[in-house]
Amino acid sequence: MAALKKKVAPERLNFFKAGLIFISFIVTAALVMAIAALFMVPDVKDVWESLQSEEMIFSLKLSLWTGLLSTALVMVFALPIGYSLSRFQFTGKGFVKTIIDLPVAFPELVLGLCLLLLFGNTFVGKFFSALGLNFIFTTQGIVAAQFFTALPYACRIMKSTFDYINPRMEFVSRSLGYSMFETFMNVSVPLARNGILASTVIAFARCIGTFGTVLILAGGTYMKTEVLPITLYLNISYGNMGMALTSGIVLMVVSFAAIFVFEQTEVSL
Repeated sequence: MAALKKKVAPERLNFFKAGLIFISFIVTAALVMAIAALFMVPDVKDVWESLQSEEMIFSLKLSLWTGLLSTALVMVFALPIGYSLSRFQFTGKGFVKTIIDLPVAFPELVLGLCLLLLFGNTFVGKFFSALGLNFIFTTQGIVAAQFFTALPYACRIMKSTFDYINPRMEFVSRSLGYSMFETFMNVSVPLARNGILASTVIAFARCIGTFGTVLILAGGTYMKTEVLPITLYLNISYGNMGMALTSGIVLMVVSFAAIFVFEQTEVSL
């Protein structure tokens, strides 16, 4: 009986393995067909004309510069936050981690509503207004919306990156006389370079693709706060499918490039 079990077990294991792989391929095939439809449905001529339109050029430029600025701000904060959550034990650490991760769990529209109320007629909104920063229905609001949407993802990646780095390297640096800041800059950051790259790429992709938060906080104003996701939304509303599909293709290309770079850096970690 024991010998029979040994012979049957590998067959069951192979069947189980084949079933899991089959499910993976089915879901992958469905996603491939959905993505392929985005590229096959529009006419090439319509896509080319849409890319050259004034609206698309404005939307692309606005998306790029706000995305780059938001990504830079995200990394300025994600790097110390990720390091703190990975290396230090402090009162309220669990609460800080939960709150930072919270925007990942609820819809962007909810986050946009929270930011709209925060930067509205409150002491926070009045404080920033006194500094000349108005976030409601402005391009500055786009940056704020992208920042708070992308920050949790960047912090998660940076924390995981520092978790994988052996703290002994930092202990050796401290024992040789380096301060904590010098160790962070000369040892921790260089060792985390791949994670920083991956975090930056994912943050940029999230900034470019942010829709709900931007729509609520900055508004969906034509040729004013019109980033690529807003272009897609507005043109679907107008029935202009050529422009909508073109903006979708651009967003898909950016997302694919981000995931590709992320996978490559993850392999080399």
